[in-house]
Amino acid sequence: MRRGPSVLVVDDDPAVRRLLRRELMETGYRVRESEPNAEALRLIGEQQFDLIILDIDSLPGGIRGLRDARTLTAAPILTLSSRNDEDAAAEALDNGADDYVTKPFRTKEVLARLQNALRHAARQRGKQAEIRTEDLEIDLVRRRVRVRGHDVHLPAKPYEVLRVLAENAGKVLRHDEILHAVWGDRSSGRTQYLRVAIRDLRRKLEADPAHPRRIVTVTRVGYRLDTAERAGKAAGVGPLAPASRVPF
Repeated sequence: MRRGPSVLVVDDDPAVRRLLRRELMETGYRVRESEPNAEALRLIGEQQFDLIILDIDSLPGGIRGLRDARTLTAAPILTLSSRNDEDAAAEALDNGADDYVTKPFRTKEVLARLQNALRHAARQRGKQAEIRTEDLEIDLVRRRVRVRGHDVHLPAKPYEVLRVLAENAGKVLRHDEILHAVWGDRSSGRTQYLRVAIRDLRRKLEADPAHPRRIVTVTRVGYRLDTAERAGKAAGVGPLAPASRVPF
C-alpha cells in the first residue's frame, strides 16, 4: 500500500488540529500534531515531513519562530493566521513561508494549496542541490546562501529568483520565464516585481551592486547567473574581473 505524504500540523487550538487531521487523513495524508512549542521545532528538525502547517499567531517568537523552523527543514511551510492583511502575509512569505492562509479557512482551500506545494516540491527534486562559485554558495535544500563565508538572509521572493537563476546557472532566462516560475501564471509583463527582486539580490550578493558580476543583465531579454570562472573568461582576465555597468 502506498504511503501518503506526511504532514505536521502545529496549532494551539485542538479543534483546528482535529479538523485538519480528519480532513487530511481522509485525503490520504499521514498526519502528526503538535502544539506550537519547543517540541514542534524538535519534530521539524528531527523528522522529515513532506509538508508543515504552522499557526504563526501562536508560535513562540512569531516571525522569528517561523525563521527558526525554516532553517530546520526544506519542506513547504503553509502558515495559518487570523491576520487578514497584505502586510502580515508578505512578512510571513518573506521569512520562509511558502503559502499563507487566513483563519477561519475552508479545508478545501488548505488541501488545494497543499497539493500545489507538493507539485512545486516535486518539480524541484532531482535538480542540483548546491551551487558554488568562488565566493558564493547556494544550498537549495537548506535554503542557505553564503557570500564570502557569511550567511545572507534573503526574503522569500528574491530567494526564489536566485534559486531559478542558480538552477540554470550560465543560461539566459527571459523575464517572463522567471516571473512565471516565481510569481505564477498571472505575472506576465509585471517586470517591476522582478526588477525589485534583482535589485535586492545585487545589494546583498554583489561586491559592487552598481557593477554586478554575478547577476548579469541581458538587455531587453532577461538575466543570467554567472559563475566566477565564467565571469572571468567573459572579461578576458582572471576570476572576478569587474563587469561593465548594466541597467535593469
